[in-house]
Amino acid sequence: MSDQTAAKASEFKKRFHQIKDEIAKVIVGHEDIVEGVLTCFFAGGHALLEGVPGLGKTLLIKTLSEVTHLDFSRIQFTPDLMPADIIGTDMVAVNEHGNREFKFERGPVFANLLLADEINRATPKTQSALLEAMQEKSVTVGGTRYGLDEPFLVMATQNPLEMEGTYPLPEAQLDRFFFKLLLEYPGREELQTILTRTTSTEIPETSRVIDAGEIIDLRQTVKEVPVAPHVYDYAVRLILATHPGGEFSTTSVNQFVRVGSSPRGAQVLVLGAKIRALLNDRFNVSFDDISRMVHAGLRHRLILNFEGEAEGVTPDQVIDEVIESTPKSIEVAA
Repeated sequence: MSDQTAAKASEFKKRFHQIKDEIAKVIVGHEDIVEGVLTCFFAGGHALLEGVPGLGKTLLIKTLSEVTHLDFSRIQFTPDLMPADIIGTDMVAVNEHGNREFKFERGPVFANLLLADEINRATPKTQSALLEAMQEKSVTVGGTRYGLDEPFLVMATQNPLEMEGTYPLPEAQLDRFFFKLLLEYPGREELQTILTRTTSTEIPETSRVIDAGEIIDLRQTVKEVPVAPHVYDYAVRLILATHPGGEFSTTSVNQFVRVGSSPRGAQVLVLGAKIRALLNDRFNVSFDDISRMVHAGLRHRLILNFEGEAEGVTPDQVIDEVIESTPKSIEVAA
């Protein structure tokens, strides 16, 4: 590794932990969740957080905006929310000459950090309004395309699907989320710390530690981390193992999965693994880096069939078998 490369890797790790430490001043526990959201952030992806209300999902993204000094916007998804409420709409306005003309009124999606709160309480039509923004970093209204500023991160929160008044997210939208992260209840010590911080006069304060330009540079550092061909092949075989009836599919996949992961899943495994390598002082990706990304990266990309849902099988259980059944390296026939 050259001195310049080593310096880039060291700077990335330093900045990542600075942000994480600042967030920890406000967010109690959930270290894996914070690291997962930051991994999405530096990989240029989006995060989907699932958990019951009151676990600090909104506070997390708001704190991230304060630490990075980026524009923050919040949308509360409800059944009556319309697509125009998200992306904006053309409005009739009077110009300086007294003539009426259409003027585009930007919606809350025009921000660096967008919190889509309780996204599965809105109808599928409204949920789909985010599809173009999440993938193309732009929105189109009345035939005119409007670009979004970089960096752009959507952090969506959803309640567990069995809760009343929720709609399942369309498969196309689920696939646009980099990670799906599951929030658990805080433990005894964590809950005591939360009470101490929220029921007294002492208010935690965070400091700005990074700006938009530095974030974009660090994203480029992530992409520069090399990956060996046999490690790429491991990521590919993990994805193919989720396809029912495929060459590498497992018993659980063939029995319980209707649709496996898309190629975006492979991109997620590699980009997330690159970030994990940098955080472990390596400028190369290992098999373990790849396998550690599989649950968060693929659990929302596996669509179970009727039998899987009836049997109460979870995507994580299927993924456990996929990881266990996929060898790290195999001989390729000549």
